[in-house]
Amino acid sequence: MRAPLGDFDVVRPAPEALDLLVAPVADAVRGWSGAVPADELIHVDTDPQWADTATFVEHYGPELLAQSVNCVVVAGKRAGETTLAACVVLSATRVDVNGVVRRQLGARKASFASIDTAVGGTGMEYGGITPIGLPGSWPILVDAAVADLPYVLIGSGSRRGKLIVPGKAFAGLPNAVVIEGLGA
Repeated sequence: MRAPLGDFDVVRPAPEALDLLVAPVADAVRGWSGAVPADELIHVDTDPQWADTATFVEHYGPELLAQSVNCVVVAGKRAGETTLAACVVLSATRVDVNGVVRRQLGARKASFASIDTAVGGTGMEYGGITPIGLPGSWPILVDAAVADLPYVLIGSGSRRGKLIVPGKAFAGLPNAVVIEGLGA
């Protein structure tokens, strides 16, 4: 099987790679009910030392930068309550935490969640967090530029491997909201 983007040696539909996925991601793929069939979620095996976007595209090809996506965990605070959310943006952009995210969450203050909070709340490895398999109560904010791409490359829940996913699949995740200008 060939991946719809990039050139990877080991490529499988995610439902056939459940053993390589962390539990919350494997559970989400196993129970997938989105408009995009689960077989269109592709797992590519990659070396964990190249997991970060900059080194990943340096190693696997600079053409992948335009299709690479990051999922970052943010914390919105208001009246002593904290709301955790995920933001999905193109890797070449930055999440507008203090503007778009803060307003969307109805928070007085928003910031990136600490590594411990992100890892503990997701059950995923830092540097591999993906919106697929996040807690069902979390808002998932998706930049419209991501949803518009035919396929994107994103973490698989661990630093080993990536997922290649149709951009429109993110709009169908539980509590997902597609937002213009989330990534600036």
